[in-house]
Amino acid sequence: MVVPSRTGLPAAVAAAVVLSAPVLLGGGLKAEERINWLKSPAAATMPLQAPPPLPSPPSLPPKTYRYRLAPGDRLITSVFKIEGYEAQVQVLSDGTINLPRLGTVDVWGLTLEEARQRITAGYSQFLRRPLVYLDLIEQRPVRVTVTGQVLRPGVFTLPVNSQGSIGMSGNATRVGADGGGWPTMIDVIQKAGGISATGDLARLELLRPSPTPGGTTQIYVFDYLTVLKDGGFAPNPLIYDGDSIRVHKATSPENVNLLTTAASNFAPTTINVKVVGEVFSPGAVEIGSNSPLSSAILAAGGVTRRGSIKRVDLIRTDREGNSAVKQLRYDPSAVLSSENNPPMRNGDVVFVRRNTFTQVTDAMTDATMPFEPVLDAISVYRLLGLPAPTGSK
Repeated sequence: MVVPSRTGLPAAVAAAVVLSAPVLLGGGLKAEERINWLKSPAAATMPLQAPPPLPSPPSLPPKTYRYRLAPGDRLITSVFKIEGYEAQVQVLSDGTINLPRLGTVDVWGLTLEEARQRITAGYSQFLRRPLVYLDLIEQRPVRVTVTGQVLRPGVFTLPVNSQGSIGMSGNATRVGADGGGWPTMIDVIQKAGGISATGDLARLELLRPSPTPGGTTQIYVFDYLTVLKDGGFAPNPLIYDGDSIRVHKATSPENVNLLTTAASNFAPTTINVKVVGEVFSPGAVEIGSNSPLSSAILAAGGVTRRGSIKRVDLIRTDREGNSAVKQLRYDPSAVLSSENNPPMRNGDVVFVRRNTFTQVTDAMTDATMPFEPVLDAISVYRLLGLPAPTGSK
């Protein structure tokens, strides 16, 4: 008969588990050590280590956005059951609109509901309990500033294609397949030409001004590099009018991070580099953003017989105007990101020098160049069968 133990297991099985625990946990222990281990409190309760905490998600902008009026917005307004008050107006550069029988009303920085209340207060001076209707029929373009390590930093204007996504409360919560019509952070970065090779994809900042005068600007930091390398949640927040995006410079960029950035949709699809010297088609070439030195040379037709594969100069200029020249050995089969086949950056210049034999022959040609007229004259006399000038052979 099998007697169950307090653990719910048969006694024989429970005893076998207890006796085998020192072997499983302590390896090859002696008999005395096993007995001492069984008598110790650790045999009764084995402390369990808690798993490491999960990384906290990045701070994200709120999902709802209270749209505030500014120059460029188009509005439609009317008063319920009262004719003569219908109008379609545009917010002027000074933030005002001109309404029938009311005149100028300042609506800059107000939500639709706040603007409706202000218009209602104005009409209440000569109308009894006016019921004002106000709606946004065309949103102004989004103006966003992009600074830092992008190919074309500056101020960009992007259209908004979602009409009717703003409710009377001013909350922009309705989103469509394109993100509700507003551009996203990735859209804006691509509009700026993409992140440069020195950009820090682990530290992208979104700066959102306060809707109230004198308020604090909210800063949201995003780490896309970790997401691209290890996986995880990749936020792509909507960008609204007045936002700013700042791309920091990587302090010590590694090749693996450069390749990860270049392969992402944050980087430009193509870059422009110049290949000069002893190649078949010298000049500017367009290559992929993740292309190595060998791809740039092949895009220029390859090295001619006069070129040297032992001496290729890579000239790179940073944003401060400082140029650096690195001497490389051209090897088409070299591994990408190796010492002699580094990834190209936009604006790089590749100079393929002449080989030693070409340098010697060119030097000899230059040395004999002053005597070419004399040699040509002697050749003419010989072709005509005339005696050569005196002193020539």
